[in-house]
Amino acid sequence: MKQPEYALIVAGGKGTRIKSTLPKQFIELNGKPILLHTLEAFYRYSSTLKIVLVLPEDDFVIWKSICAKFNFSKPIILQKGGETRFQSVKNGLALMEGEGLVAIHDGVRPLVSEDIIGASFRLAAIHSCAVAAVRLKESIRITDQDNTKAVDRSKFRLIQTPQTFDLQLIKKAYEGKEDSSLTDDASVAEKAGHIISLFEGSYENIKITTPEDLTVASALMDSRLKK
Repeated sequence: MKQPEYALIVAGGKGTRIKSTLPKQFIELNGKPILLHTLEAFYRYSSTLKIVLVLPEDDFVIWKSICAKFNFSKPIILQKGGETRFQSVKNGLALMEGEGLVAIHDGVRPLVSEDIIGASFRLAAIHSCAVAAVRLKESIRITDQDNTKAVDRSKFRLIQTPQTFDLQLIKKAYEGKEDSSLTDDASVAEKAGHIISLFEGSYENIKITTPEDLTVASALMDSRLKK
C-alpha cells in the first residue's frame, strides 16, 4: 500500500545575492513567480499531494496577492518560518502527522521535474531517505590560507533537493540540536545516525541564487517548451 506523500517547500530567501528588494522566490521568471513554478511542478507530479509552504510571516501578504493575481487556488497549507532554515523546516514538519513520506524542497528550484520528484518518493519508500545529487563537471581543489591541493572529483557530489524521508524519521531528527554544520536536511538526518542514500538528480534542477541563475533558468524553461 502506498504511503501518504507530503511536500515541504521552504522559501525564506531575501533576494540579497540576486540584487532584488523583492524576496527571490517571488521574482517573476518567464511571466510567473519562481515559487509558483516550483509548486506547480509538485502538483504535476500528483494533484493529491499534500503541500506545506513555509514562508517568513512578513511575506504572507505578498503570497496572498500573488495567489490573487495569478489565480492560484491549490490547497496549500501555509506555515510561518523561523530565523533559520533548520527552524523553518521544523515548523513545517510540525504540521504533518502520522506515517508517510515527505519531500523537502527549496522554493527557488523551479525546474525540478516530475520524474525527479517521483524517484525521490519511490526510493525513500525503500530506503527511508532519498537525496537528489549530481556529479561534478569540473576539477576541484581543496584550499587553506597558504596552499591548494587537487582532489578526486569522482568522490564528491553536488547535493540538491528534493531530499525525501520517512516522515517520522526526519521529524525525530529535527528534534536534535541545531548547529551551523547542518546545512541541509540530509546533514540533520545524518547527525541523528541515519545513512544517507543519494540518487541521480539533474543539472537542470538549479537553485536560483544569483542574477545569472535567472538567465539560465529562463533559457531552460524556453527549451522545454520547444520539446
